[in-house]
Amino acid sequence: MAKIYVGIGGWDYDPWRETFYPSDVPKRLQLHYASRQLTAIEVNGTFYRLQSPAVFAKWRDETPDAFVFALKASRFTTNRRDLGEAGESVQKFLSSGITELGAKLGPILWQLAPTKKFDATEIQGFLKLLPKKHDGISLRHALEVRHDSFKCDEYLAVARKFGIATVFADSDEYPSFSDVTGDFVYARLMKTVSTQPTGYSKAALSKWARRCAEWSAGGSPTDLTLVEKKPSKSKPRDVFAFFISGAKERAPAAAMHLIRTLAE
Repeated sequence: MAKIYVGIGGWDYDPWRETFYPSDVPKRLQLHYASRQLTAIEVNGTFYRLQSPAVFAKWRDETPDAFVFALKASRFTTNRRDLGEAGESVQKFLSSGITELGAKLGPILWQLAPTKKFDATEIQGFLKLLPKKHDGISLRHALEVRHDSFKCDEYLAVARKFGIATVFADSDEYPSFSDVTGDFVYARLMKTVSTQPTGYSKAALSKWARRCAEWSAGGSPTDLTLVEKKPSKSKPRDVFAFFISGAKERAPAAAMHLIRTLAE
């Protein structure tokens, strides 16, 4: 059955000591606590530096069975002139110990620079480098594009050819289009505001619950921007929704409210 995972970016953020973590939860137990309030976490630290196999194993052992980690791939892989030349860097990241997470390894997020324009040959060359398995563990890849030139049919065709999900960004700063290109959906919800205790209004979170349910059922929300004229239908698919950026101190409350709304 398709599942909907909801979470935040990371678990160590000082303002969360006031808005998320109880006073009796020490820093060393923050992941233990957060992973029992949420169903997923996007790890941004892996974008800046590689972690060790022991660290991934520790994260695996501290979290519940049904919990997953999405990992942002190294910036040294994605922030380069020619993505097609990133093969060695891709393998270095995949071999850093991420498969120690086992079944808790969620999607790998490959975030492109805002200046990276769509070039069909380059993007196809890069997506060829992303394997379906590593160390016997199945891998799921999501590409976050941040330039408007990707909003075209040719890009959608390339992404679908390789089964790569395209990140949907709820953002006014980056391209925001909801065309589904993989067998799962990855949404980054970036508009939390400090004036809302739940980050987004409760009405807005109800809309996101409906959209996540539609994606999960194999459909596409009709109230989100599409490059294609008609949304594509598919079989049920997993959905990963993360509250990122915006008023970060409100992200846990937004995620927990969305989880409760989905449960209802």
